[in-house]
Amino acid sequence: MDIRPILSTLARHKTAAALIVLEVALSCAIICNAVFLINNRLERMNRPTGLADNEVVRVNIGGIGKADDADALVKQDVASLRAIPGVVAANSINNVPFDSSSWNSSVSLQPNQPMPNMNVNVFLGEGIIDTFGLRLVEGRDFTPDEYQNWTELNEPSAQRTIPSAILSRDAANKLFPGESAIGKNIYAWNSDDVPHRVVGVVERLIRSNDYGGQAQHGYTMILPIRDMTVGRFALRTSPERRDEVLKAAVAQLQKNSARRLILREGTFTDVLRDYYREDRAMAWLLVAVIVALLVVTALGIVGLASFWVQQRTKQIGIRRALGATKGQILRYFQTENFLLASIGIVIGMVLAYGINQMLMGKYELPRLPLLYLPIGAVLLWLLGQVAVYGPARKAASVPPAVATRSA
Repeated sequence: MDIRPILSTLARHKTAAALIVLEVALSCAIICNAVFLINNRLERMNRPTGLADNEVVRVNIGGIGKADDADALVKQDVASLRAIPGVVAANSINNVPFDSSSWNSSVSLQPNQPMPNMNVNVFLGEGIIDTFGLRLVEGRDFTPDEYQNWTELNEPSAQRTIPSAILSRDAANKLFPGESAIGKNIYAWNSDDVPHRVVGVVERLIRSNDYGGQAQHGYTMILPIRDMTVGRFALRTSPERRDEVLKAAVAQLQKNSARRLILREGTFTDVLRDYYREDRAMAWLLVAVIVALLVVTALGIVGLASFWVQQRTKQIGIRRALGATKGQILRYFQTENFLLASIGIVIGMVLAYGINQMLMGKYELPRLPLLYLPIGAVLLWLLGQVAVYGPARKAASVPPAVATRSA
């Protein structure tokens, strides 16, 4: 089709054409970034934790650490929790991922190193691999003689050291790229000159915070410390018995001491749901923005196309009288819309890149992949063709005799 008549017509209607181009450009820029942000949120929410998500429950209590008999009481708590029917493993720990607390430590490869090699999220407790359902991919778990008692370790005159450590695979690969971490020494957890020897590597253990962004969410370490008196307990059971075990665990902890207060209780899936609540809300908000933009853009195209059909009724009739078919009239308006949408999409791609640069600078978001630009372009091209089809079909259906009598 010769597009010169189309370009000539658009040149006579610069304002209307510019409005459609601007509307498509803004929609393209916003939609490309919105789709990217939605995918970014979904990837974040679907990050593997390394835990047996559907099998872990946790109970947080207050008051245990201030009791004179805290050490004996936590031993009693752990023993009674392990005796609950259906419990596979139970231990006192410092925290589970994403549960209102995060214990962190720098890690160095040399003693008294000025600049550490990395920062890791630290998990303390006995039998964490079994309790969390982690998968050991290299080395071994801690032996009983490697565990240190939390209370004794924190005494002012304590000279105890933590001999060993287990790393996540992400942390091990970062510290020792291309080689095994087993048997290597690291310096961490307020120990600048006494090393921990790496004895095991777990496939995955997600950190409890977003320190370092996506690149560092797998940097974690486990240290062999038992009888944590910080008031946090984790239990592992079968998925179908979680509610039963959780209820029994809360009742048992309250029975062991009347001085304590249950602060939080629930399954690990509850913890994940609460942690990612804002991410889900943001994703749905962006979906609503995309739908609203598409509707507004479509209505704008329909409205303007209908206006142009009404304004050019006589021109259409003359073309029909000269032999133009309904299909040719239909293609005329579709081609016209395609050209306007294409100009808007090109401008929109430039705007999308500019918006992404602003988001990268202010919110530390990653760079917009080029794949999202053609996705946005195709979406708006299809939207334009669907939106213009109704007015174009109406124009193509006007009989030549009626059209030529129009003023």
